[in-house]
Amino acid sequence: MKKFLIPATCMLLFFLAACSSNSEQKKSMENTKDLASNPFMLASTLPFQAPDFTKINDSDFAPAFKEGFKDHLAEIEKIANNPEAPTFENTLVAMEKSGELLRRVNGVFNMLSGANTDSVLQKLNEDVAPKLAAQQDAIYLNQKLYERIKTIYQKKDELNLDKESVRLLEYYHTEFIRAGADLSADDKTKLKKLNEEEAGLGAKFTNQLLAAAKAGALIVDNKEALKGLSEGALNSAALDAEASGNKGKWQLPLQNTTQQPALQSLENRDTRQQLFEASWNRAEKGDKNDTRATIKRLAEIRAEKARLLGFPNYAAWNLQDQMAKTPEAVQSFLKQLVPAATAKARKEAADLQSVINKEKNGFQLQPWDWNYYAEKVRKTRYDLDENQIKPYFELFNVLENGVFYAANQLYGLTFKRRTDIPVYQSDMRVYTVYDKDSSEIGLYYCDPFKRDNKSGGAWMSNVIEQSKLLGTKPVIYNVWNFTKPAPDEPALISYDDVTTMFHEFGHALHGFFADQTYPSLSGTNVARDFVELPSQFNEHWAIEPKVFHHYAVHYKTGEPMPQKLVDKIKKSQKFNQGYSLTEILAAADLDMEWHTIAAGDSIKSVDDFEAAALKRTNLDLPQVPPRYRSSYFLHIWGNGYAAGYYAYLWTEMLDDDAYNWFKENGGMTRANGQRFRDMILSRGNTEDYNKMFFDFRGHKPDIQPMLEDRGLIEK
Repeated sequence: MKKFLIPATCMLLFFLAACSSNSEQKKSMENTKDLASNPFMLASTLPFQAPDFTKINDSDFAPAFKEGFKDHLAEIEKIANNPEAPTFENTLVAMEKSGELLRRVNGVFNMLSGANTDSVLQKLNEDVAPKLAAQQDAIYLNQKLYERIKTIYQKKDELNLDKESVRLLEYYHTEFIRAGADLSADDKTKLKKLNEEEAGLGAKFTNQLLAAAKAGALIVDNKEALKGLSEGALNSAALDAEASGNKGKWQLPLQNTTQQPALQSLENRDTRQQLFEASWNRAEKGDKNDTRATIKRLAEIRAEKARLLGFPNYAAWNLQDQMAKTPEAVQSFLKQLVPAATAKARKEAADLQSVINKEKNGFQLQPWDWNYYAEKVRKTRYDLDENQIKPYFELFNVLENGVFYAANQLYGLTFKRRTDIPVYQSDMRVYTVYDKDSSEIGLYYCDPFKRDNKSGGAWMSNVIEQSKLLGTKPVIYNVWNFTKPAPDEPALISYDDVTTMFHEFGHALHGFFADQTYPSLSGTNVARDFVELPSQFNEHWAIEPKVFHHYAVHYKTGEPMPQKLVDKIKKSQKFNQGYSLTEILAAADLDMEWHTIAAGDSIKSVDDFEAAALKRTNLDLPQVPPRYRSSYFLHIWGNGYAAGYYAYLWTEMLDDDAYNWFKENGGMTRANGQRFRDMILSRGNTEDYNKMFFDFRGHKPDIQPMLEDRGLIEK
């Protein structure tokens, strides 16, 4: 049973019908008939139990959720009220097996509501999120169930459990305590209300932000104002405008981050400013999509929950099971990076200002100028132009001959494209993944292009998780938000996009290599400040010569990228790192500031709080805004990274140190890949993360390789 994605099945409708009036009986029989035809009621017969999107309709989700909630609670009550003495088998294993239907419907719902939503699914998301929270509370605040687990835990040394079973027992015992199992009845009631409100507001925020991003797209009616964009980008912008009812104009959609891709190419400064401000203000327009009231209340709820649970703030409560353990450890880690990052960012700003001054433009560098002039400096310093690079990075060639090839060279995996597996959107691709011994390891989906009904950013998740207990293999998907090309044009991407693909597939590998008995401990069900290690580590192989030359070929001629251009990319890797690190640090510190407020702290203005927080942490550089402004910080308000965004930098420290081990031991070899798979990628949450890393690396995490890789210190 995975926390916050709880599952279930059980049919009680015939019994209820027998006890009801004739009209109620008729209605119940109709509901039973509807459920009988509901595609979620039974496991899919497709390979790997993949969802059959030819049979799934929006109307199927609500009844399946309703039945799933009911059945799961019935199963939990049966476990809690079992008259037999509590055992590992009749309590913990029974819990892991429970919730089949809810697990099934929620996996598909999460997939669609994130990547292919509509008004029905958005409304259902706001309705279901509080119910999932209530379902969670019904389990973790169930006193009888907690007493059973506590009894087993007290006898754990006598049970002769295997290592993974001991970990599961410890996991559940800790989760019950963290969830409030030791609270008084009154405090449990208060906590339940807060949990439901928080879940509902999280879903509301996600929907508000999606709508705000869609409404915030910049519409341009003068082609000259878009000078600098490639012909392909212009064609795509024209198609986007036409699709939104603005035929004859051009539309620049917003991605999830503050800075937007087009800002590095747009020559017209007014257009740059308009695009930046469209991004910066997307969720702060005083309309129904303004998220500020929503996030203010979310922060207050989380602080109040922490107080109820006996902690000074939400971060202190949330970090207990992470590698970092405490907010103080996180803040200390971030503070080590701020001086070097901001110093380099200021130097970079001065370099860009000198270019502006040489051109006698007569203005001071602003955030909307940074990417444009940084690209100019990069072209001058490294003679590197994005338009020279992109023809060598055709999206699906990068996937199959780059991302997949690296996985083959390191781990022996092979991939076969499937056309017999239904998808929810025609641009998607599906592959069977084969292990080194040619056995099937799982199923992989990718959904590459940006759409108005897709959340911003890029991510990985499971529709079905690996579990020996349940007999399931992983069904995994990656979602990206690349610009869709015009018809008959290639999908050419930047090198940053290439690394995004390697990153998200690193998460997928973590899921595919899962080798656990229990679903709660399987694959990527690990701490936030560990889960990004596999993904960020996988980015290193994008520039590995053997891999790079295998995929970096011109989409027209098939010729490999000239070595001079490859060398330019490598030399430019440390360019603009002051800006890059500072914008991420600003976001990470904002997250920690929001989640270290105490219950009762008064927040009158979201914007004032943000400005004060950035000043307090010495990250208030006017030309370097946070990667995510508080009002559109999806990670922390809607995607589970509350008090956890620092994890990207923490795990960058881990991944650079781990990559150094590879460099010290022969680089990209099958033997090294197998060692990383065996000691990191296949372990799930089966042992302490600090021990897991220490055993692989031979020492505690070292920040030095990260600082060197960023170019912040010399080797």
